[in-house]
Amino acid sequence: MRSDKIKKGPGAAPHRSLLYALGLTDEELKKPLIGIVSSKNDIVPGHMNLDKIVDAVKQGVALAGGIPIVFPAIAVCDGIAMGHEGMKYSLVSRELIADSTEAMTIAHALDALVMVPNCDKNVPGLLMAAARLNIPTIFVSGGAMSAGTIGKKKLSLVSAFEGVAAFKTGKIDAEKLKEIEHKACPTCGSCSGMFTANSMNCLTEVLGMALPGNGTIPAVMSARIRLAKQTGMKIMELLEI
Repeated sequence: MRSDKIKKGPGAAPHRSLLYALGLTDEELKKPLIGIVSSKNDIVPGHMNLDKIVDAVKQGVALAGGIPIVFPAIAVCDGIAMGHEGMKYSLVSRELIADSTEAMTIAHALDALVMVPNCDKNVPGLLMAAARLNIPTIFVSGGAMSAGTIGKKKLSLVSAFEGVAAFKTGKIDAEKLKEIEHKACPTCGSCSGMFTANSMNCLTEVLGMALPGNGTIPAVMSARIRLAKQTGMKIMELLEI
């Protein structure tokens, strides 16, 4: 195992001392260390639920005999960054995500990775890291946001942007715009529609980097928790191969 360099032999005594400080036992140090890259944060709607996905992945890894090791990755919401200087920081966040994930994985000699991204540049940033590292890696995203509704009409984030234009041209009043902005994004998850996030999450399936359903199971469905557990178990199979 890659992690043997920090777990085995007299020369690894200082490393083991620090691993013991984490609360790990001798029995655990005989098992693979599986990095779980958590993109959870409190500003991106597609990432606010990732703590639940990460917990499910941890359970899957543990069930299959691995030791889950969680560390973070940043993520920028393209929608919130839109229309001001923040948009200049969206694309470059991809490099920060790839670089920091590579640094954490190599510095700590992790055996395999489960990436838990969801929105926009976060998914390609972690794909870049996976390609650089070339160790067993699987993705499981946070899932897509449910569509909003007004009457029988479905809404998405685009409806809110279109609402601004409609208000400025006098087609709707301020009250209608307020209703749209309250109902366009009704749940956690990546914005409903085939924008960057959902397109990339589907692409991870096409590339064979995620289990079936990764790009399509909605964020609020219990099936996504089951998918996360299955992903945690599957990474252990990949590592054995």
